[in-house]
Amino acid sequence: MGTTAVDLLLEPQDNLRLANLCGQFDEHLRQLERRLGVEINNRGNAFRVIGEDEAAAAAGRILRDLYAVTQTATLTPAAVHLHLQRAGIEEVEPEEAAEEQALRTRRVQIRPRGANQRHYLEAIRTHEVNFGIGPAGTGKTYLAVACAVEALENERVRRLCLVRPAVEAGEKLGFLPGDMAQKIDPYLRPLYDALYEMLGFEKVARLIERNVIEVAPLAFMRGRTLNDAFIILDEGQNTTVEQMKMFLTRIGFSSTAVVTGDITQVDLPRGKPSGLRHVIDILKDTPGISFTFFKSKDVVRHPVVARILDAYDAHDHGDQT
Repeated sequence: MGTTAVDLLLEPQDNLRLANLCGQFDEHLRQLERRLGVEINNRGNAFRVIGEDEAAAAAGRILRDLYAVTQTATLTPAAVHLHLQRAGIEEVEPEEAAEEQALRTRRVQIRPRGANQRHYLEAIRTHEVNFGIGPAGTGKTYLAVACAVEALENERVRRLCLVRPAVEAGEKLGFLPGDMAQKIDPYLRPLYDALYEMLGFEKVARLIERNVIEVAPLAFMRGRTLNDAFIILDEGQNTTVEQMKMFLTRIGFSSTAVVTGDITQVDLPRGKPSGLRHVIDILKDTPGISFTFFKSKDVVRHPVVARILDAYDAHDHGDQT
């Protein structure tokens, strides 16, 4: 792959929009350069992008897209980051592809950001059991909840079952006051937050009261069979091997299960192997089961989160060599 220069003229020329595109001290242009490995120069509305063929072409398309956005919105580093997520070097995502994959609930419409999220959504729609594995901030749990809400609203399932192991993240919280629901509430908060955004607080409360939505700790799953349900196991890395097997054998007819987790953040006691790590080797070639592996480039939070994850990953690999 050779080096090329791509020239583009952004019209109509508007100094305010150009300042918006470039950002304070050209921070948006530097952000594009770091992510795509290119050099961007400009004089007024004339831009030149220098880099490898594919990267330079991608940068040119992103600059045009971002300039169109400046007509109606003020760009921020976070907004630029999300555009980059949808148009990485590996695969520049066509807008119509993201639109076709969009999840539509009554309150929100959610479009996948990047190839991995598209693969994840397609897998959930076509497989009975799905695993979303990767770092925090890649949308694993949020997209799973969105798929569950869409399935419930379209009457493909009769209930949602949201499950999480009640494992403390390296802290000893001691005795927690309240009834069982109040004790497990803190562990299930990310699931509640996604439900509130997609269905609204009052509707979620009504559906929980009618047991259409069930939110429970993993220990409560033993002995059950869940038919016509959409089941999500969040924080799957904190299940033991026995718990993972128990959960996966709860799945009944016309049900879909999604297991999410980050195998680099296991909070189990020392010496207890993670059921999520174990199951990758056990089920990787089993029909009807999909695995989607997310990486730091898929993170849709602040760009510094991806850099933090990369730094930890590099440190861990250094310790192993």
